[in-house]
Amino acid sequence: MRIAFSSPRIAVLAMLVAAFGAISTVDSARAANPLELNFWLSGPRYDGQKGECWQALHAVSAQFAQKESTYWNSNLRITGFADVREVAFRPWESPNGAYNAIPRRFCTASAMISDGHPRLVRYSIIEDGGFAGTGLSSGVEWCVVGLDRNWAYGRNCRAAMP
Repeated sequence: MRIAFSSPRIAVLAMLVAAFGAISTVDSARAANPLELNFWLSGPRYDGQKGECWQALHAVSAQFAQKESTYWNSNLRITGFADVREVAFRPWESPNGAYNAIPRRFCTASAMISDGHPRLVRYSIIEDGGFAGTGLSSGVEWCVVGLDRNWAYGRNCRAAMP
């Protein structure tokens, strides 16, 4: 059976739709189709499998040091963590009605800062949360209580928690 298209635009559109359809039918456990990330297409398929809280500590420590030196001209570093624990886990479809929410694991830890003061760190691990969903960054959002100088996460880093 041959299908004739009335214009080249329709033919190109049909090929694109067929290509997207072929790519999106792959049955794998990955979080989302690369062409679906941050687009309106059929939507991402999250698996809700996030790392444990302790696995994000290196990213928090490295990003904290970079932020302090770049934006605040400070030599503060995180020298260690203690009391690492999960506060909440929000899967893709949670019972509280947050359908299609991006899965994330909320955690807290006590961090020893190089100035000698222990501070609370609130952070979340986000599925496909890297730059534009590509994994080019860690997918970890964090806030150190008392060192969020521009209050990006609000008073006492409240916005970093569920």
